[in-house]
Amino acid sequence: MDGSALRAVGWARTLPMDSTVKEARDWARRHLDTLGWTSDQPDTVDSILLAVSELVTNAHRHAHSSAQLVMTWDSRCLHISVHDFSADLPTPREPSTERVGGRGMFLVDALADSWEARPCPHGKSVTACFRPMSAAS
Repeated sequence: MDGSALRAVGWARTLPMDSTVKEARDWARRHLDTLGWTSDQPDTVDSILLAVSELVTNAHRHAHSSAQLVMTWDSRCLHISVHDFSADLPTPREPSTERVGGRGMFLVDALADSWEARPCPHGKSVTACFRPMSAAS
């Protein structure tokens, strides 16, 4: 083996409309704990859990859809992907005192090392990448 093969570990969960954002965060935290991040990367974990909250909330509230949450660790980046059944791609909006809400993707943009939204069959996927602090420098 030449070492060029990508190795990754991942987890997936469907969160129906009647599930709570806390369920999504708790599920993500358990898997981050298996990677040792809850003790070694607490600030990054906080950012990841806030992004999970925002992405799942967007799927439920704006797409009126269940959310398929996938976490993948490839030793360089932890990818958080949420698929929903709306084709409308999100865009960050500047916070406003004129409206309640609308800050979710602004927060994801600020917290994640990178993020992207892609149309796919039957909706879209939004993926945010988080690198551990030691890999970010």
